Amino acid sequence: MGNYLGYDLPIGKKGNVPNGSYYDKWYPDFRWGATTVISNAIGQGEVLVTPIQLANMTATIANRGYYYTPHIIKNIKGQTIDKKFTTPKKTTIDSKHFEPVVQGLYDVYNYGTANFLKVPGIEICGKTGTSENFTKINGVRTQLTDHSIFIAFAPKDNPKIAIAVFVENGYYGARWAGRISSLMIEKYLKGEVTLKYMEKMVLEKSLEEEYAKPYLGKSFYVNDGTKFNEIIIPTLDETN
Repeated sequence: MGNYLGYDLPIGKKGNVPNGSYYDKWYPDFRWGATTVISNAIGQGEVLVTPIQLANMTATIANRGYYYTPHIIKNIKGQTIDKKFTTPKKTTIDSKHFEPVVQGLYDVYNYGTANFLKVPGIEICGKTGTSENFTKINGVRTQLTDHSIFIAFAPKDNPKIAIAVFVENGYYGARWAGRISSLMIEKYLKGEVTLKYMEKMVLEKSLEEEYAKPYLGKSFYVNDGTKFNEIIIPTLDETN
C-alpha cells in the first residue's frame, strides 16, 4: 500500500498511505493529531489505493498474512517465471491476528451489508465500500452518484480467489460491485452461475444515465434521489 506492487502490467499508480511528514506539509500551521488521521482507519481521509492494491490486500488477508506479487503470466513455454512472482511476501503481522478480520468479513456476507449476495455452497468473505464522487460543472464542485466498491475472497478457508470490483457511479458497495463479485466468484469456483436472477440484473443494467448527468445542462438528483444538485447555467455575459 502506498507503493508500486511491481506486477507485470503497466506501471500504474502508487496510491497514498500518509505519514507524519505528509501531514506536516499539509498542515504547517496546524497541530494535527489523532482526530486528523482517525478516518484513515476506515478507508477515508487521505488514503488512496488502486483496485489491484485492494485485491492484493484482500489476498493477503485471505492468506492470513502473505501474498504473491500480482502477475498475469502463469507460465512461458521453455522459460522460468521470475521468482519475484512465485515467492511469497510475508507481512509483519502474526497470522493469528488475521482470524478475527476474516471472521468479520465472513459475517458481512451472513449478517451484514452483503447478506443478500450469498452464493449457495460457497463461504465468501467480503466488504462493501462506497466512495463519494465529485466533479466540476461550470466551475462548481458538484456531487455525482457514489462509486460502488467491493472486495471479497473465497472460500473462507483454503481460499482460491480474491477480488476487488469498482463500479463508477454504481451507488453503494453491495448494489453493483457486490453482485458482480459474487457472480465472478461462483463462476470461477463452480464453473457456472446459478444465481440467474442476479446475473440478469447485472447484464441488463445500464448506468449511462448516471454518466450523462454532468453533461445534461440541467439540475439532477444523485444517489437514488437522496440529494438534489441545483446546477447554475452560465448566461452569455458570464461566459465572456
